[in-house]
Amino acid sequence: MASMASLHLKTTAPQPHSFSNLQKPYSSATLSLPFSRRTAPLTRSTTRISASLIDPDGGKLVELFVGESERESKLKQASELPRITLSKIDLQWVHVLSEGWASPLKGFMRESEFLQTLHFNSLRLENGSLVNMSLPIVLAIDDAQKNRVGSSDSVALVDDRDDVVAVLSSIEIYKHNKEERIARSWGTTAPGLPYVEEAITNAGNWLIGGDLEVLNPVRYNDGLDRFRLSPAQLRDEFERRNADAVFAFQLRNPVHNGHALLMTDTRRRLLEMGYKNPVLLLHPLGGYTKADDVPLSWRMKQHEKVLEDGVLDPETTVVSIFPSPMHYAGPTEVQWHAKARINAGANFYIVGRDPAGMSHPLEKRDLYDADHGKKVLSMAPGLERLNILPFKVAAYDKTQNKMAFFDPSRAQDFLFISGTKMRTLAKNKESPPDGFMCPGGWEVLVEYYDSLALSDNGRVPEPIPA
Repeated sequence: MASMASLHLKTTAPQPHSFSNLQKPYSSATLSLPFSRRTAPLTRSTTRISASLIDPDGGKLVELFVGESERESKLKQASELPRITLSKIDLQWVHVLSEGWASPLKGFMRESEFLQTLHFNSLRLENGSLVNMSLPIVLAIDDAQKNRVGSSDSVALVDDRDDVVAVLSSIEIYKHNKEERIARSWGTTAPGLPYVEEAITNAGNWLIGGDLEVLNPVRYNDGLDRFRLSPAQLRDEFERRNADAVFAFQLRNPVHNGHALLMTDTRRRLLEMGYKNPVLLLHPLGGYTKADDVPLSWRMKQHEKVLEDGVLDPETTVVSIFPSPMHYAGPTEVQWHAKARINAGANFYIVGRDPAGMSHPLEKRDLYDADHGKKVLSMAPGLERLNILPFKVAAYDKTQNKMAFFDPSRAQDFLFISGTKMRTLAKNKESPPDGFMCPGGWEVLVEYYDSLALSDNGRVPEPIPA
């Protein structure tokens, strides 16, 4: 169990009675926290810090694996059931559900859960409490599949090789109202939303929910499975490291020194609060991403270089892959990202500008307000236990030749290097300003875009070591 530390926090905001030992986040110039029920001012003499990991949603982690002694009989049962073939994204959701990232969900959503998610961004438990759930986790089927299921109470879920992955039982089939789902999840039905085009537009007109029983842990055999730690494994690792605070940072891009500044500064602030060993969960998204995002294998190679070059401390950093698909649904999706990290043991969640956002698919503007993600997280039902850490934008400080938190009083000293600019430099094999990204990490990025150029010229790029 993690070692204990003690501080006290003075707050006028109401606290959930069952989580009275949970600290509130601090306020600082660099983190710029708005006052809310979870962003109270720090008074060092009155804060008590609890070292035990935050409880999963619903009180316990819900893993959905079949016990080894039952596997053979479950496989026999599956052989006699109607079969539904899972898409690549469906399989990623099986992975998410099976390991408890979506606790307390016990399978693909039935209609009542689907409607609560769409309309309330939360689920009400039997005891009357709420847990956050902002994105539907559903399985679509078409008319032919629905007819094959018939009156069966259970179905077998199989992969593209027809191997049984799981059994879905006590099923419920209901209408897949795509327009309602898209409008409420994304706030628009404009064409060109990546996840919608990939997973919803051509999906079936029915949804099938039920209790999920997964035969074996999902494996991808891509050389990265060792990084795919489940919530239970992450909790074990945090306890092994005697973490008394866990702060999570999600990203789907390469790590530059601005990201690293934020993460190291967060750890420094937690130490100032009185924590003895705050641990960073560097948690890149590993499910579906849009075509122009850097692929997972290259991102993981780049993250490895960041640790090798000492930009982040391996002793206080756990790098793991979050298996969820990416929706690019802005303030709606960022709630899912935060909620899932509670189940992995994180009690602090770092949120930046326009989290989970993207450009409007038709117009030259951002789809979401850049500040709404952090504002929504500070108010979201079911996330009261999680400490939200908004932060100011980091930019390249030309006077110090390094990434620093932006100071509007000397705006002329800062250079903003956008993702587009970064990609252009890497594609042209040009170097960014010294101090923007560690040299090893930048070399990986250049190598990736070079591989794309080779592919465009008809040459197959060399596979990278995982």
